[in-house]
Order: sequence, then C-alpha cells, then structure tokens
Amino acid sequence: MEELAVNHVEEIHEHLSQMVGQRVKVKANMGRTRVIERMGTIKTVHPVVFIVEVNERRGRTSRQSYQYVDVLTGSVELFDPESGEHIFTPLGNQSEEH
Repeated sequence: MEELAVNHVEEIHEHLSQMVGQRVKVKANMGRTRVIERMGTIKTVHPVVFIVEVNERRGRTSRQSYQYVDVLTGSVELFDPESGEHIFTPLGNQSEEH
C-alpha cells in the first residue's frame, strides 16, 4: 500500500471511503503519554469521523470512532497491517517531494 501525503481532511475522507472493509492498525495518542494501538476493520465513514471495528479479548468486538482532523495532525496514525507502513503522512511530517 502506498503512503499518501495529505493536506486536507477531504483527501483523508475520500481515501478512507475507498478502504471500507479493509484491515488497518490504528495508533492513537490519547494524551498524558497514553498511546493505544489496535488492529481493526474500517466499517463506515461519515462526514467528520470514521469507525473502526476492533476485535477485543474473548471474541468481543468494539467500535472506535476517530476524526479525520486527528489523522491529518498525526494524533491518530493508520498503518498497513501487512507492511507496517503509514497509510497517511501526517501534516508537518511531510518531507520535500520525491
């Protein structure tokens, strides 16, 4: 999966709309040095948030919602579960064009 440099929330929304049903690894900075990493499936995308369904212990599932703006700023990072590479380059981490 190729990493996508994004500058706008709309670009993230469009890309995630095409990824509904795909597995991703989510790394979310929850503040106060608390970082949560989870594996899940993108279930739905909405105008402001997207939903990831996560498999919990003992076969239970939960749904977590994340904002596109958090992906844009890097508070929430999405990775390809196979390669471990970023799906999006957070704003501010973008190097010069290749």
